[in-house]
Amino acid sequence: MAATKTGEILDYKLLKRVLQFADPYRFRMWLTAIFAILLAFLAPLRPLLINYALDSYVLIPNLEMLFQITILMITILAVEAIVQFYYIYYAAWIGQHVIQDLRGKIYKHIVSLKLSFFDKTPIGTVVTRTISDIETIAAIFSEGLLIIIAEMLKIVVILMVMLYTDVKLTIVSLTTIPLLLIATLWFKRSIKSAFQQVRTQVSEMNAFIQEHIVGMNIVQIFVREYAEYQKFKTINKSHQDAHIRSILYYSIFFPVVEILSASSIGLIIWWGGSAILSGNEVTFGELVAFILYIHMLFRPIRQLADRFNILQMGIVGSERVFRILDADQKIEDKGKSVLENVKGEICFQDVFFAYNKNQWVLKNINFEIQAGKTLALVGETGAGKTSVTNVLNRFYDIQKGAIYVDDKSIKEVKISSLREQIAFVPQEVFLFSDTIFNNITLYDEHISIFQLKEAAKEIGIDDFISSLPGGYHYTVGERGVTLSTGQRQLIAFLRVYVRNPKILILDEATSSIDTETEQLLQIALEKIAVNRTLIVIAHRLSTIRNANKILLFKDGKILEHGSHKELMLQKGIYQKMYSTQQFGEN
Repeated sequence: MAATKTGEILDYKLLKRVLQFADPYRFRMWLTAIFAILLAFLAPLRPLLINYALDSYVLIPNLEMLFQITILMITILAVEAIVQFYYIYYAAWIGQHVIQDLRGKIYKHIVSLKLSFFDKTPIGTVVTRTISDIETIAAIFSEGLLIIIAEMLKIVVILMVMLYTDVKLTIVSLTTIPLLLIATLWFKRSIKSAFQQVRTQVSEMNAFIQEHIVGMNIVQIFVREYAEYQKFKTINKSHQDAHIRSILYYSIFFPVVEILSASSIGLIIWWGGSAILSGNEVTFGELVAFILYIHMLFRPIRQLADRFNILQMGIVGSERVFRILDADQKIEDKGKSVLENVKGEICFQDVFFAYNKNQWVLKNINFEIQAGKTLALVGETGAGKTSVTNVLNRFYDIQKGAIYVDDKSIKEVKISSLREQIAFVPQEVFLFSDTIFNNITLYDEHISIFQLKEAAKEIGIDDFISSLPGGYHYTVGERGVTLSTGQRQLIAFLRVYVRNPKILILDEATSSIDTETEQLLQIALEKIAVNRTLIVIAHRLSTIRNANKILLFKDGKILEHGSHKELMLQKGIYQKMYSTQQFGEN
């Protein structure tokens, strides 16, 4: 993820990579290029006609021909306007289609990344890359590259016409161009650095706001509103400073261009006026035409600098987007087999796992669970319980050992096939800001509203959902805030049940809720657990007394294992934990 070298005016490798996304729209690209060429040749025609009209039909009066040449100029202007319309429209059209394709590709890539990527990357940063950074890429086509090509062609054509009209007058009018080129080069180098800072600060601001809005309850619980506001002010100030630096460069460059343009016009009037007064070859029409040429010449040169900046912003944005696309942090899905007629047997053999290199979270884990049985994982926070379920789902890959489902190594099975057979109900259920129906089906077209209602009746929660305004089409708030914790758990249970997995993982899904809802959950759980292998991450040990096997984890190792009765007879850590909890509840 190394940054682009700031000293480079333009990263052509990145530009070439962006242009590859325009390949499907090659015809419109060529059409836009043709319009750019037409504009380049149409623009100098008006000064040429003015030159001819002044010298031929004004100084030597001819009203009829003056009227005809005026009509010709209006016609050329109308054609130029039509060509410019299609040029601008197609350039923007290409840009929007490119970012639509690119945004789809990056989102598809994001949803396939390991969870470890999201552990290390702020959500706001990913949002910035997917939304605002991609928007700058559209500007490469609509306001950057294609306009640069058109303006450069226009400059070349104007210079050719000027040289054809009068070489000496052209040389005089261009004496300030070297200074303009130096100023433009400085501006392009300086503004790229400023734009990189702007994009960095935008990303940091998005990450800060997203994270702190999600955690707003913590901010308010601990009365840290003012402290968080002060932190935001610092980030906001950095963002402002980055923008002001770019504004400073603009405020220096544009006045310099205006001064140089005015100087060129002054030189033309002095030289050309002197030539006319002394009776040399310069005509009054040529003098007026050259003043118009200078306006037409300096305007695209000034715009070129601005367009290069837009192009550079798009390149900077594309660099950040491609960092995400190039993030090689996918779980390797080399499995070719599919789990069929799954029983739900699970076996861990000599499993070692670390989120960070050599910092083992699971150390030599060995256990088996038979199909249809219940396994409980207990231990202190950070002991490794959740990591067991993470590696079973292949959210993360183990470094050593092997994991089997029905005697098949999970690395030999397609990830989609594996996860279709495993369902997880966390302690904190996440719901999207959508209807209950969509939150349960997750837009799976194979699940109908009839199937969903029948499944809800089977586990006893149809009455609860039907009592909500709109029933199954009731829209919950962001993260499900309009429902209670227990109600969210009921929705999660139905989401699992309707998919009929053979392995079910529960992270103490019935804790911290009211008695009435807990009874509903227990009824639903009894239905869901039938003929399924059940793994329970237990915090309240009283809830797992009937488990077929209990594993006690400490520092990533299994210290004790057995049934509740067996572990109580061992009088070890489990017995002490259970007794302590029982005493605390009493």
